[in-house]
Parts: sequence; structure tokens; C-alpha cells
Amino acid sequence: MRLRNKVALITGGNSGIGLATAKVFIDEGAKVVITGRNPETLAAAEKALGAGVLALKVDVTDTTATEKALAEATEKVGKFDIVFANAGIGGATPLGDTSPEQFNRIIGTNLTAVFFTVQSALPHLNDGASVILNGSVHAVLGAPAWTAYAATKAAVRAMTRNMASELAPRGIRVNQVTPGGTKTPIWSPMAQTEDAMSALEARLGGMSPLGRMSEADEIAKAALYLASDDSTNVTGIEITVDGGMTSAPSGAKIFRTA
Repeated sequence: MRLRNKVALITGGNSGIGLATAKVFIDEGAKVVITGRNPETLAAAEKALGAGVLALKVDVTDTTATEKALAEATEKVGKFDIVFANAGIGGATPLGDTSPEQFNRIIGTNLTAVFFTVQSALPHLNDGASVILNGSVHAVLGAPAWTAYAATKAAVRAMTRNMASELAPRGIRVNQVTPGGTKTPIWSPMAQTEDAMSALEARLGGMSPLGRMSEADEIAKAALYLASDDSTNVTGIEITVDGGMTSAPSGAKIFRTA
């Protein structure tokens, strides 16, 4: 088991990539603390994950509550060896039709809260620990109407490198997983029926050479590498899991004739 005797914190661990990562980490021997805002999905995640998990209802945008929750968690399960700052939200912010409240909600959740999650965890983090931030290919795509979301993920990309430098004296590694289109509940507002979701999967999958969306556990397995001792001399990097969409866009399935 690659995470035996390790303790991991996963924000937004109640669904999507966070939940898939919690499952992988527990299977690899870790004790896992998950946080989430939705009590129903948090309870469902706790039941699905079993005895290896501690579930905490926390809004990551509330720094005081986050600090308190992490302190309480370490009293119960010990100091953290892994922090996966995964919690985030989507949402379009088109020019001419976006309020400051919409814009700031995305910035506050996807950028500010990521910084303060790591800061809140630091007093409870073992030297030599692994910090993983969740990015997105939106940092480089230039997708119209997604400015706020893309800006947060571009900032997280920079933050990964800054934090890697700052925490290196403690031997703490900071890296990033960068998902492309991934099958998670984040798409539900844009594809509310089975047919709409199938069409979305075909469209997004067709933008990559491998021709499909990622599964959540494929992102989780990239996070596992960064969390484990397999990557003890790896810091300041991102692992992109997007079927080649950003690295080889000319090979996208939509361009193929056969």
C-alpha cells in the first residue's frame, strides 16, 4: 500500500474528483479527512468510504471555520502527510452579463480559499508532506465566457510554483493535478438530462486526441502519484490528465476523417 500510515486531507471530498481521490487514498492505506458544504452528499460520501474516513462539514471560503476544523481533525487522526486542495466551483462569467457577486464567488472559492486551505493546514502538516492543488486546462484554453474560472486556475498554476519554493525548506512538496473535461457532477447544470450529458461528453471528448472525457479516478491516480513516496523529488509541477487536448490539440478526434 503506497499510503500506509499516512493521513490525508481532501477538501471537497464529498463528490467528483475529491470523492474518487478519497477512495483511492483509503484503498492505498491512508486515513482520510474529507470536507464538504453539502450535508447530504457529505453523509453519503462518509457511508460509501467507510471506516477510513473522517467527514467534516466545512465551507472552505470560511477561513476561521477551516482553521478550527483542521485543528480538530488533527486531534482525532494526527498531523497531515497529504493535503489535496480540491474544492472548487464552475460557472460562466460572460462579459456584459456578470455581476460582481458571481465573479467574486468563483474567485473566493477557487483561488482565495485554496491559499487559505494550505495556510490553515500548515501548522498541522508534517515536514516532508505533499500538498496537491487542483487546477484545470481552462488556465490555458481561452474559452469564451469562462474568464473568472480560468483566471482562478491560472492563478492556482502560479501558486503551485510559488508554494513549492516557499515550503521547500520543510521538505514539503507542492504539485498540481490538471484535469481536462472529467465526468463529475460539476457538469450537471449544463447537462441536465442523460441525452444532454451524452452530447456534452461527445463534444468535450472530441476535443482531445484520445477522444473521450476523463474518469474521476484517472485524476485520482495522478494525485496518488504526487501524494506517495514515488514522487519524493518532484515539486512545482503539474500532471495534466486531458487525453492530450492541450498538448496535442491538432490530433483531436474532431479533426479526424477516419
